[in-house]
Amino acid sequence: MRIEWQVAFWLLMLVLASLGLYMFASVLAPFVAALILGYVLDPVADRLEKLGLSRLLATLVIVAAFVVVLTIVIFVLAPVLGRQVVGFAESLPVYAAKLQTLATEQAAELLQKYGGEWLQRFGLDGANASESIQKSLGNFVGQGVQWFGNFLKGIWSGGQALVGIVTLTVITPVVTFYLLLDWDKMIAVLYSLVPPRHRPSVLEIAGDIDRALSGFLRGQSLVCLFLGLWYGVGLSLIGLNFGFLIGTSAGLLSFIPYVGSLTALVFAAVVAIVQGWPHLGLFGMAMGVVFAGQFLEGNFLTPKLVGGSVGLHPVWLIFALLAFGSLFGFVGMIMAVPAAAAFGVLVRFAAARYKKSPLFHGMDLDTP
Repeated sequence: MRIEWQVAFWLLMLVLASLGLYMFASVLAPFVAALILGYVLDPVADRLEKLGLSRLLATLVIVAAFVVVLTIVIFVLAPVLGRQVVGFAESLPVYAAKLQTLATEQAAELLQKYGGEWLQRFGLDGANASESIQKSLGNFVGQGVQWFGNFLKGIWSGGQALVGIVTLTVITPVVTFYLLLDWDKMIAVLYSLVPPRHRPSVLEIAGDIDRALSGFLRGQSLVCLFLGLWYGVGLSLIGLNFGFLIGTSAGLLSFIPYVGSLTALVFAAVVAIVQGWPHLGLFGMAMGVVFAGQFLEGNFLTPKLVGGSVGLHPVWLIFALLAFGSLFGFVGMIMAVPAAAAFGVLVRFAAARYKKSPLFHGMDLDTP
């Protein structure tokens, strides 16, 4: 087969796969989650097999343990988080209004104290300037609250359209069980479909992708777990309202580079200022918890647990998350990092082959 036909064939397969993901995105979440779990847990099943268990028994043990842990987490955390989510949603307009008032008063006071002379030189009235600041802040805070409300509604409606919590918790373990049970057989079937002349290259690429994905998924999951506990427990201990909700949300969002830390910083700062005003002790303690978590993440956790396993720049990861999320919704968000890692491996492999090809060297070779 000519190279042009091969390229056309694989491009057609890519288009069909993307079209299928787009069409069936509303029902794919439990299957994609099960596929990721199967990939992560397959080494555990292999280890149990080496200890003498059959594949069926090893799969049953893993799935049962997963269901028990998931059930405990849901029954322990769901009531606490549920109450805090409802309370935070009800308190958000109050916090926004109070923050607007505080910002307006402080800005007007500083403007009159330090900027009055400059305003007079430009022919401006301090009262009009304060009114303009209040109006601008009001519009900014109002738009921010509206955006955040629409964001929460989008997550909720997207979750409902997707599958719902019940579907995820019921279907995902079942699909994971069957995937784990037949994982090695599925890999063998896929390997048998690769033309023999291409198997060394495919094995090399698959090995690089496997190392990138396994390192990132395991390491980043531990980072998210630690940060969720650190922020949630720390902010709760200092008495910050909705501290556990802010902390666990920031921990989960830490899967996206910088988003989790920024979430903890912004929401902890806003709630601490409004709750503790006019004293700044609570604000200082909240910032101490957040900055300590960021220091531990940046200097110890991420370098030790994740390192450069994915081999992708954080900007590319953020772009992949936004692009896949926009195209395929929540399913795209789940698939974004694996797809970006695989694409990065393919690009590096193609670049290495290109540098060894006559196309690269022929332009620099001068033949007599």
